[in-house]
Amino acid sequence: MSTPTRTPTLKVIVTSTREQRAGRAIAQWFVERARQDGRFAVELVDLKEVALPLLDEPTLPMKRDYQQAHTRAWSAIVDGADAFVFVVPEYNFGMPPALLNAIDYLYHEWSYKPAAFVSYGGVSGGTRSVQMAKSVLTSVKVMPIPEAVTLPLFVKQLDGAGTFAPGDAHDRSVTTMLGELLRWATALAPLREPAARA
Repeated sequence: MSTPTRTPTLKVIVTSTREQRAGRAIAQWFVERARQDGRFAVELVDLKEVALPLLDEPTLPMKRDYQQAHTRAWSAIVDGADAFVFVVPEYNFGMPPALLNAIDYLYHEWSYKPAAFVSYGGVSGGTRSVQMAKSVLTSVKVMPIPEAVTLPLFVKQLDGAGTFAPGDAHDRSVTTMLGELLRWATALAPLREPAARA
């Protein structure tokens, strides 16, 4: 009798912590589509709610000897993921500082997991933010995949109530991205086993 396959967990991380932000609405749209897709158990994580201060651990993340309660809570969130989707805007042609800080808090919890991006912005759709984030994520052994959901001029797709409602093309890009994310999550899973990391 075969063992039932566990549904992998996807953490969708809102990376903008500003008071006036579209990231939460965009993330909620994506989470709804991802749950409809059904290939992942989807959880929304908001860095504004996680509320990490500027990195304040006394020891290196690789030692995993956390002194702060907020670090231990963040560790549990990231450790529980099989894959990530980062919802990112572009700040001065780069990634949100809250995302860099959140990455820097941990090391082992990120390793051997795939990541994809839902980026938003002006004409560029936040793509320069994505490129910067990818280089940092690879240093903690995250595999950023090429497939993405890019949302240029996103404000045109927000209604008066602040709900994000893009077109069918974006829905199709979500489906394609999730398919590739699942393939990578499945392929990398053996590397996350304790014996493989020893």
